[in-house]
Amino acid sequence: MKPLKKLALSVLFATLATSSFAGEPLRYFGQNETAYHSQVPYGNNEKVGHYATASDGAKIYFERYGKGLPVIVLHGGLVGSTAEMGEFIDRLSQNHEVIAISTRGHGKSEVGSVAPTYAQKAADVLAVLKAAQINGKVDLLGFSDGAYTALTFAAAYPEQAAKIIAIGAGEWKRGFIQGGGNKRASYEQIRQLDPSYWEMQQTIRPNPQQTAAWFDNAQKNYDNTQVGKETFGKIQSPVLFVVGEDDANVPLGTVINAYRMTQNADLAVIPNAPHPVFVLNFPAVWTIVEPYLNNK
Repeated sequence: MKPLKKLALSVLFATLATSSFAGEPLRYFGQNETAYHSQVPYGNNEKVGHYATASDGAKIYFERYGKGLPVIVLHGGLVGSTAEMGEFIDRLSQNHEVIAISTRGHGKSEVGSVAPTYAQKAADVLAVLKAAQINGKVDLLGFSDGAYTALTFAAAYPEQAAKIIAIGAGEWKRGFIQGGGNKRASYEQIRQLDPSYWEMQQTIRPNPQQTAAWFDNAQKNYDNTQVGKETFGKIQSPVLFVVGEDDANVPLGTVINAYRMTQNADLAVIPNAPHPVFVLNFPAVWTIVEPYLNNK
């Protein structure tokens, strides 16, 4: 592509980002009309948005809401976004300060120049805490990829991890493919499942023309990912594992294994629920999460 065309595309995406969806709540992947809709543009709220600088220089975007003891909220991976955590943020921000982080490569956060390992994502959380000038312990609530980041953070930085709520995360053996398939999906295959979601995301991503390459590189990183005793055995913080009974991405047995490897853990299984358990049955999840956080 000629430099002039690249510049024109960059200007086009920048224009879209400041016009088409500016200030408008972003939809999350797979969101339908009957699902929860927050009125806050989570993940694209310039009024409360900030950036932290990660160890490789990548800019990590985060938003701050509410007052009280801090809770870090971490969304899922690849198709995940801060918007999917909207109902949690709406509830938590009534009594807590919520720090909602867009994981590197997601939303307004840069991809960076290093592999998106969970060790790196945990270090990114630490960079956000430093940028937000939060020095004490924090609670972390994460879903799927965000849950693994929270668990890794607790293992690596015990002096800053209070309670961990890990939704949809368990033992991860190298080579495991979520959903039970034998091959990871390509960006185009996933894009076709919800084109309007990706259209909105492209307007806020710092380098939208690199989305497909980022997606494929992230999938390759997952091929080499392993989360087991080396992580769970180091966690000193209390951990609440929450999983849907019918989770195909994180089978129940793997969560039970993680629960058994973690010294101070509780386990909640939501009947007849899939991977995004809180999307299907938020009241059941909130009934467990709220008292767990508030019980000091």
